[in-house]
Amino acid sequence: MTDLNRLFAALEVTWPAAATSTSGPFTIHDGAGGGKRVSAATANGPASEADIDAAEAAMRALGQVPLFQIRPGDESLDSTLADRGYAIVDPTRIYAAPVQKIAALEKNDKDVKTIHGWGPLAYMLELWREGGIGPERVAVMHRASEPKTALLGRIGNAPGGAAFVSVDGDVAMLHALEVHRSARRSGMGRGATIDAAMWAQDEGASTLALACTEANTGANALYSGLGMDHVGGYHYRQLT
Repeated sequence: MTDLNRLFAALEVTWPAAATSTSGPFTIHDGAGGGKRVSAATANGPASEADIDAAEAAMRALGQVPLFQIRPGDESLDSTLADRGYAIVDPTRIYAAPVQKIAALEKNDKDVKTIHGWGPLAYMLELWREGGIGPERVAVMHRASEPKTALLGRIGNAPGGAAFVSVDGDVAMLHALEVHRSARRSGMGRGATIDAAMWAQDEGASTLALACTEANTGANALYSGLGMDHVGGYHYRQLT
C-alpha cells in the first residue's frame, strides 16, 4: 500500500488525539500532552495568513505551542510558516509493507519471543517510561479503538522490549516500539515487528505501517532491513 492519505487516516485512528476541532481549513488536535503527532494542526486545504492566525489562537487556547504537521501537498503552507518564523522539527518517514510479507520472516534469535494483550502489563509501562513514553502517551493507546494490543518482548525470561499495535480496517499501525538498552542488537526489534505483523494478520489487516523520525537511525535501519518500503513522510513546523 502506498496511498499516503489512507495511511495518514490510519495514523490518526490508531494514535488519536484527545479531541479535535475545526478552525478554517485546519483540524486542531488537543494532544493532552501526548506528543507532537496528536497535538499538531493539519491542513485540509489552502490557508490564508488569517487562517493561520486563527489556528495559532486555537492551539494557544489549549495550552499548546503553535505546531503544524506538514504533509505532501502542503508546500505552500510550509513556505508561509517558514516566513513566519517556524522551524522544521522531526522530519518523519512512513514505512509500509504487506502484513503477510513481514509475518513470514524468520527471527534472528529463537529466544526472542513476545506475549501480547490489552491492557499493558507493568513491565511494558516500565520499558516505555524508560524510553520517554510516559503516561500521556500511554493514554493515547487507551484512546485507540479495538482491535489493538500491546506486545512485551522477552529474551529467555528477561523482558527486553515493548510495542503497541492498533488496526484501522485493512491497516495495522505499529507504535511505540521500545527496546531496552540491555536487549539492543539481540534481534528484539525485528522479532517484535514480525510478531506484530502476525497478530495484525490474524486481525484481518493486509498492510503493516508505521512512522519513524529520520533521526532514529537504528529504527530506520531495522524497518528497511525487514523490507518495509519508505512510502512518504511529513515534518512539523513549530514556532520558535
